[in-house]
Amino acid sequence: MTQLHPDIFVNNRPDTDGDEEEDYFDYFYDEPGSEPGTLIIEPDAKPSRIILIDYDEDNAVRKVDITPNACAPYIGTNTVSWMDIQGLGSETVLKQVGEIFNLHPLLLEDVVNVPQRPKLEDYNNQLLVISQMVRLKEDESGFDTEQVSFVLGKRYLLSFQEEELQDCFEIVRDRIRTSQGRVRKSGADYLTYLLLDTIIDGYFPVVEHYEDRIEALEDMIISNPDRDTMQEIYDVRRELLALRRLIWPMRNVLHLLMRDHHGIVSDEVQIYFRDSYDHVIQILEIIEAYRELAASLMDVYMSTMGNKLNEIMKFLTVISTIFIPLTFIVGVYGMNFENMPELKGEWSYFMVWLVMLAVAGGLIFYFWRKGWFKPIYSLKEEAKS
Repeated sequence: MTQLHPDIFVNNRPDTDGDEEEDYFDYFYDEPGSEPGTLIIEPDAKPSRIILIDYDEDNAVRKVDITPNACAPYIGTNTVSWMDIQGLGSETVLKQVGEIFNLHPLLLEDVVNVPQRPKLEDYNNQLLVISQMVRLKEDESGFDTEQVSFVLGKRYLLSFQEEELQDCFEIVRDRIRTSQGRVRKSGADYLTYLLLDTIIDGYFPVVEHYEDRIEALEDMIISNPDRDTMQEIYDVRRELLALRRLIWPMRNVLHLLMRDHHGIVSDEVQIYFRDSYDHVIQILEIIEAYRELAASLMDVYMSTMGNKLNEIMKFLTVISTIFIPLTFIVGVYGMNFENMPELKGEWSYFMVWLVMLAVAGGLIFYFWRKGWFKPIYSLKEEAKS
């Protein structure tokens, strides 16, 4: 086995196009009457490519774009073999992988027909682990999801990714290349732990992003709420619910991995899965707290809009109150009676105007002393800002 050169692991990955709207609540379902084990290849699925990393404590080698048949010699060796299949668009390649590694048709169906609910399935000497990887979109308007499936055997690990352009496993590849930590001294079960833990830790930056969005929404609601604010609150609540839906099943997955009785996961590695389990619980608690905050923001929004409406009604009431006595005066002197002494005076017209201005000015002064105009000033200031 040749010594791995450091530059071999350099992997430049271009950005993907994130223009399509993400459907956070979409899971794959079989057509009624379809045969079990049928593979449904999406039209836009990326072509499959296989990257092999084979290592032990002393050496490591990496092979790119190999054929499924080239993976066969690495089955049953004393080294750890990681076959990373990137892209699910080549049905021939996927079926060849299934034949070489003796994958059950239902197992391959769950891997290819995405998206699936995160879960763990036992297939005799193999464990199927399905997880959902998340990452923030470039415009930070939400997050993208990608299904990552693992098939864990005695000394090998198969990983299936939808995309070949983005993942969060580069740090694990660097550990294997530089022999950091205990990855080169452990088996495929420990490698599975590292990859799953990396996926789970990828939820923290996404969750922290929603903390910033909620704080911005709080300021917006207090200062100048509008219809866009309500739509933003709805989007945040919907996306947090989707995050919870993705991470919640991982509790059961890790719980089963912690208590594996089939000998595929060693007792020593099961302890490490407890740490990942704690991370999942922590993420769920944070998501639940943010969901409650988002729900309360809707109540605050409705309350703020109600208060603004009350202030507007108060302003209109003040104006109406000022004009009520003026309307009374004009109504009295608008009556067509001949015996009204004030109508024949030389200064009657100007005296009526003077009385009305005095009444209006007195009412305005009284309302000002009562502080009824202060909310109106605050509304004007908010409109200017």
